[in-house]
Amino acid sequence: MIENGYAYYAFDTAEELDEQRKLQPNFRYSHENRLQLRNSLSLSETETQQLLDAGTPHTIRIKIPTDETVTFTDMIRGKVAFDTNLVDDKVLLKADGMPTYHLAVVVDDKAMEISHVFRGEEWLPSAPIHILLWEYLGWGDSMPGWAHLPLILKPDGNGKLSKRDGDRLGFPVYAMNWTDAKSGDTTKGFREMGFLPEAFVNMLGVLGWNDGTEQEIFSLDELIQKFGVDRISKAGAKFDFEKAKWFNHEWIKRTSTESLLPQINTVLEHHQVEADAAYVSRVLDAVKERLTFVEDFWTQASFFFSQPAEYDLSAVKPKWSAEKTAFFEHINQSFEGFNTWKAAELEPFFKDAIQASGMKMGELMMPFRIMLVGGKFGPDVFQIVELLGQQEVIARVKKALKEFDA
Repeated sequence: MIENGYAYYAFDTAEELDEQRKLQPNFRYSHENRLQLRNSLSLSETETQQLLDAGTPHTIRIKIPTDETVTFTDMIRGKVAFDTNLVDDKVLLKADGMPTYHLAVVVDDKAMEISHVFRGEEWLPSAPIHILLWEYLGWGDSMPGWAHLPLILKPDGNGKLSKRDGDRLGFPVYAMNWTDAKSGDTTKGFREMGFLPEAFVNMLGVLGWNDGTEQEIFSLDELIQKFGVDRISKAGAKFDFEKAKWFNHEWIKRTSTESLLPQINTVLEHHQVEADAAYVSRVLDAVKERLTFVEDFWTQASFFFSQPAEYDLSAVKPKWSAEKTAFFEHINQSFEGFNTWKAAELEPFFKDAIQASGMKMGELMMPFRIMLVGGKFGPDVFQIVELLGQQEVIARVKKALKEFDA
């Protein structure tokens, strides 16, 4: 490249360049000033050779042509043109002999026979340098196609999403845990936070892309089939962590209970709970649609494995009465006589008993739920009743009545 006039030796020291930057705040090494600086273009051939023979530290810079336009077709942005007068003479080889990214990426892509380069739009200003390098190295015929992807933006849309944003706002920005080699600090990744692989891929797939329909949930196979650069947005996409959690929630609902069981068992082990696999499966079926993360299972289902430690008495005590106590004592006696324990039979029995009592449905259904789970939450109350089993329900009603009557 040097022999062909596409690159040159630059002997400017770091101190000399710093001085130039002080004198010119917008200093850039280019056609405008290269002949006023210390390089093989401004020095004679003899002076240049003497410096090289003396082992004078130097870099090698690309010589950007003057008054030309570098044009290429970006797969996302269409025709893109750069005025070479506005492009710097970037360093290709550093003083220690190591290549910079600009040279290394072109050589690497050539060696790897890369056919298409997909990268973030922050690399768009470097495109003319890389295109010229492909041509200067004689590889123009095998140059890859270019696609500069829109950036993932901060939630407010002001700037590129960064690790600092994740730390500040409490969400991950890496696929998996990342440890800083200098500080040793570990940043939690999407995987460790509880995102399913399917949800993570789905979220990324539609961040700045759509298939032209209202569909948002895509499997990997669907994305492979439907994805095309022609529908990638040119504008950056704002990252929405709540939307990311929604994708995970949707994929938990769609994932088979059998597939989720290993992770659920890990949650139970953490809480030192041992339970029959078939029972755990039935409980998971009951609460799966309420989970954003697998770890939410304990919050949503702990009452299936142990009796409530406390009750939401503020929702019960103000309107509790001896009449209600008598109703639940009667219900418990009736429960003792059931030979089968199915929600389909228990629900109509309970509602008929409420109607016969003359009290309102809400006056008794809500306290019944609190007796079983401790608060105003959980799936359908008779689904809970069936899963807990006859003797456990009777025991919980008895225990709760003591608290409610106290």
